[in-house]
Amino acid sequence: MSKILIVMISVLLVAACSSQESNAGKKTTAKPPSMLGEDLNSNPVYVKGKELIAKNDCLTCHKEAEKLIGPPYRDVANKYADHPEAVDLLAEKVMKGGTGVWGQVPMAAHPNLSKEDAVALVQYIMLLKS
Repeated sequence: MSKILIVMISVLLVAACSSQESNAGKKTTAKPPSMLGEDLNSNPVYVKGKELIAKNDCLTCHKEAEKLIGPPYRDVANKYADHPEAVDLLAEKVMKGGTGVWGQVPMAAHPNLSKEDAVALVQYIMLLKS
């Protein structure tokens, strides 16, 4: 009886430890509002960013989920989702332009866009992560 009890306890311990090990390397990050079922149209960051994108020439080269000339916003959000400096880095790219990250077609600079507006654009884009 005691041997069976020891074997059962050993099996339970092994199972518990292996379960913890398999979850140890996994990140748990909060899902964006779109993934939580929140209507993004009620999110002020989403609304402001969407308005700014409509006012500027962004839609000439980008779409939310389809490749046009530049990458889809969703791909950008997914690529930079775990980058801690993503918003500032991408806001600078929006203002200064760039090339090489998504291919050889350069992204036009937007020097007349304020840093605040560039940040708002990028925050909107980051909400589109899938």
